Amino acid sequence: MEPRALGRSDYPTELPLREVLLIARHCSGGVILGFEQFRADSGVLKPGTSSEKRVSTPLPFPSPWNHLESGILFGLRLPILVFPEADIAGGVFDNGVSDVFVHPIPSPDITGTAKAALKQVFQRWAGKVREHYYDDKRA
Repeated sequence: MEPRALGRSDYPTELPLREVLLIARHCSGGVILGFEQFRADSGVLKPGTSSEKRVSTPLPFPSPWNHLESGILFGLRLPILVFPEADIAGGVFDNGVSDVFVHPIPSPDITGTAKAALKQVFQRWAGKVREHYYDDKRA
């Protein structure tokens, strides 16, 4: 398996969103890492609606690219793993949005049954990636 990332392994010759699609078409799976990119210390969620909610504690937000990239991967029917940091929510990071299970980013000192369970998650995902990669119908 080789990691692919726009601006790291691949450099754009097209507009960034199109470039993400071009890269994804050459992939057999994807991992979405939801790290905090922006924090709002206060504000209003869904203003002017019946679901309006005031926020008075810091609320972290991931990169909007997480949602765009996962949507492209999902549309291409590729196996996806999703790992958000603590308190990252919304879109692809909500359980039940797709057939993808959302896993919290594991602690660096993970051990025992939690480590074994995480290993199983990666093994199942890697199996689906290999299945997609070797699928004769793709050729």
